[in-house]
Amino acid sequence: MALITISGYPSSGKSTRAAQIHDFLSSNSSPQLKIKVISDDDLAVDRESYDDSLQEKIARATLFTAITRHIAKDTILIVDGMNYIKGFRYQLYCKAREAGVRVATVYVLATPDQCQKWNDERRDGKRYKPQTLDALIQRFEEPSSMVRWDAPLFTIPWDDLTPPLERISDAVTTGIVKPPNVGTQITPKAPTDALRTLEHTTNALVSALMAAQAAGPLGGPIVLTIDSLEPSSNTSANDSSVLRVRLTLPHRALTLSELQRLKRQFVAARRKAVTLGSTEKGSVDWGEEGVGRAFAEFLEEGLGVAR
Repeated sequence: MALITISGYPSSGKSTRAAQIHDFLSSNSSPQLKIKVISDDDLAVDRESYDDSLQEKIARATLFTAITRHIAKDTILIVDGMNYIKGFRYQLYCKAREAGVRVATVYVLATPDQCQKWNDERRDGKRYKPQTLDALIQRFEEPSSMVRWDAPLFTIPWDDLTPPLERISDAVTTGIVKPPNVGTQITPKAPTDALRTLEHTTNALVSALMAAQAAGPLGGPIVLTIDSLEPSSNTSANDSSVLRVRLTLPHRALTLSELQRLKRQFVAARRKAVTLGSTEKGSVDWGEEGVGRAFAEFLEEGLGVAR
């Protein structure tokens, strides 16, 4: 459903705002919708983790792992933390787009002096060391509504008695769900035999073309028959070991060198797709029929034949 990222100085009242948002959404949402808050306290991350940069990275990784585990289309997930690094907020934004959920950022605004005062008054064992508090405030990267990963942004001053809970609710329940892009979507993996299928099918098609040309002049639409690596479930027993590929050829003699050159270009592009999971034209059909059909289209284009 949505990911709400809480951001602000340490000891600025973020947990209070997270609890307000949680209670409001719980009271005004469908019973089937889950409302969950994730914080350092829930993950047993103590304040001393922010005294050391290495421990802080581990704490951030722990938080991100928990977010990845709980983010879902039936859940509004409230991330109660400083989230003071814009790169980390962007990472959360990408995870939300990958999961297909809405996003919102809530910036809890308080002065450094107010945060210092509240931190000094804490008696629950969750106090930051003074030097750690100062360092975190100095490194804080303020959210901005001008960047997509912080938008929509709701800024709540520490003394605001009427936070915009309804507007936050509207944003995470009826706002636009941004689709995953190339950088955020899950990339499909090629099967383990993709390269074997690629090499076999393209080599077989080139050999079949040269054999057919040796038997007589070619030109126009033809159907080539090649040996199949694996029988298709859609073919009869007699035809299960062959693959038929349709293509259109120019009315001239083809040379082995030009076919091999086109084959190398096609294979090179497909080899890259093995790691990327797709080509410029979209997803890839890794089966023999798909490879044969794609190679036939590639040959037609390379030979200057319009289908």
